[in-house]
Amino acid sequence: MNGDPILQVENLAVHFQIQTGGIVGGQRLVLRAVDGVSFSLSPGETLGIVGESGCGKSTLGRAVLRLIEPTAGRVAWLGQDFLSLDQNQLRAERRNIQIIFQDPLASLNPRMTIGAIIAEPLITHEPRLSRAEIQARVEDAMDQTGLLPSMINRYPHEFSGGQCQRVGIARAMILRPQLIVCDEPVSALDVSIQGQIVNLLMKLQADFSLSLLFISHDLSIVRHISHRILVLYLGKVMEIANRDRLYQAPRHPYTQALISAVPIPDPVLERQKKRIVLEGDLPSPLDPPSGCIFRTRCRYAQDRCVAEVPALGPVDDGHEVACHFWRDLSAKTQQGDNQDQST
Repeated sequence: MNGDPILQVENLAVHFQIQTGGIVGGQRLVLRAVDGVSFSLSPGETLGIVGESGCGKSTLGRAVLRLIEPTAGRVAWLGQDFLSLDQNQLRAERRNIQIIFQDPLASLNPRMTIGAIIAEPLITHEPRLSRAEIQARVEDAMDQTGLLPSMINRYPHEFSGGQCQRVGIARAMILRPQLIVCDEPVSALDVSIQGQIVNLLMKLQADFSLSLLFISHDLSIVRHISHRILVLYLGKVMEIANRDRLYQAPRHPYTQALISAVPIPDPVLERQKKRIVLEGDLPSPLDPPSGCIFRTRCRYAQDRCVAEVPALGPVDDGHEVACHFWRDLSAKTQQGDNQDQST
C-alpha cells in the first residue's frame, strides 16, 4: 500500500430529480443519494464502505465507475480526470477498473456458457487474441478462482450461488485490473460461502496487487478484509479511519451503534456487551434533517446539531469524523468503560 493514491474522490455528489404528485400539479424534489463524499485509495489497499441499506453505498461505487454519472465532484484515476474522459477513452480505461455485483446469478447472462461469460471482456478489449489464447486465459482465470476447467461449457443455472460469484470474479479478473469495486458481493450467499469468497478476494489481492472498494452492511466481514473503513449515512461520510482504530475507538455515535450490533463469537462476552439501539427509521433522502443528518436518531443531539452541518475533521492521523461533539463523547465513553471495569 505504498505510493501515491491510484484513486482520489473529491466532493462527489449524485443527485436525482424525483417527480412527486403526478405530472400535472406535481413537485420536483432532489434526492441526494451521495452528497459530497471524499476519499482516496492506495495501490493494494481495501477501503470498506459501510452503512445501513439506503445510505448510498452502491450508488457511490457505481458513480466512481461512471456507471451512474455524478452530479458534481471530481474522480482522479491514476492522476487523470476520470469524469472528463470521452466514451472512447472511458471504454479503454474500463479494462483497469472492474466491478463484482451483489446478485451472482442475476449478473450473468443465462444464455451464455460460463466460458463465454468470462471471455467477453477479452473479446471486447483484446480483439486480436486467437481462440486458443482466449481459451487459455479463460482456463487460467477459472483455475485462479477455484473453478474446474470441465465447467467451461456449462450454464449459470447449473451452478450454486457461490460458484456463480466465482464466475463473476473470474470475469472481473481476466483483464488484470488495478481496481475492483465489490458491490456487496457476499450478501446473497450462505455464511460458510461468504468466508470462502472473501478469502478468495484477499488471495487475489495479494497475488495481483489489487485495490478494492468493498461495499457491505456486514461489519464483521468488512473488518476482516479492509485496511480502512468509510462509514456512510444518507450519502454523507460520518467517519473514516484505519480498520483497527475504527473498531477499537469509534468516535461518531452512528459508528458506535453499528459496531455494537456486530455479534461476538464468545457467548459470555456477547451477553455482557452493551448494545446501542438506534431509535426511529432512516430519514428520507428526499427530505433529510437540517444540520447534522444523523441528529434525529442521535442520543447526544443538541441545538447546534439542528442548525449547523458538522464538517469532516481530523481526530488524529488518518482518522476523520463528522460530529460537533466527538471529543465530549469520547470522554463519556472512556468514563463508562472505567466504571464497568471497576464494577
